[in-house]
Amino acid sequence: MKLKNVNVLITGGASGIGKIMAELCLQKQAKNLILWDINEQNLKDTVQEFSESGYTNVWGYVLDVADLEAIKANAQQVKQDVGVIDVLINNAGVVVGKNFTEHSHFDIDFTLDINVRGVMHTTLEFLEDMVLQAKGHIVNIASAAGMMSNPKMSVYVGSKWAVLGWSESIRLELERQNSNVHVTTVTTGYIDTGMFDGVKNNALIPVLQPLEVATAIVKAIETNQVFVRMPKILYSLPLLKGLMPVKMFDKVVGEYLDIYESMSSFVGRKK
Repeated sequence: MKLKNVNVLITGGASGIGKIMAELCLQKQAKNLILWDINEQNLKDTVQEFSESGYTNVWGYVLDVADLEAIKANAQQVKQDVGVIDVLINNAGVVVGKNFTEHSHFDIDFTLDINVRGVMHTTLEFLEDMVLQAKGHIVNIASAAGMMSNPKMSVYVGSKWAVLGWSESIRLELERQNSNVHVTTVTTGYIDTGMFDGVKNNALIPVLQPLEVATAIVKAIETNQVFVRMPKILYSLPLLKGLMPVKMFDKVVGEYLDIYESMSSFVGRKK
């Protein structure tokens, strides 16, 4: 789907790759850009920054995607303010980098509410309109963690497995309906946005730069790509997992690629 003259909504759109994707969409002449973000100050600053750059078609809504009632209320307000959303980018997400036994019940609910429930509920609010107009695109930011397990990421991995499976399922449903609504699932490695500060870099699976990821996602929308996987070595991951015995896969990934130690020095984004 071309981004010119369409309405784009990005959750977590006031910082990180959300903000970069927002700017790229504006450069592509999106009709309206709607940003949902929990951080009021970041949102206000981002809208002002875009306004000062000449973009007067940016709408900001302070919103916690873990709050279903807020999602429903803000979705209705968006439809009233700008109309049907043509492109939805489910970008908001969180990570708690601990061994599972170190998680609190709050940590578990916090992660699943934002990474899973928030994505599904947000999509449900806008998908029907896309189907009715026979045009739309949904981007779901999953993770390479949705394709393989990793120590100190158990709940995050579980949330991204859920997003990956759900995202693929709705893609198949929409294709069977000939809806002309496309779904792109993003499974990338670590991105240098602050969310994964402290993770160990790896030559084969390096920490990615936000601009390259955001650019790849915007291109995927324009070309209706099913997956964005970065780095490209991740395209071979399903094959390796399918062919290798579990212990051999653990040895290759854990010892040779050192992936299982990647979170050992994790500190995460500063509060």
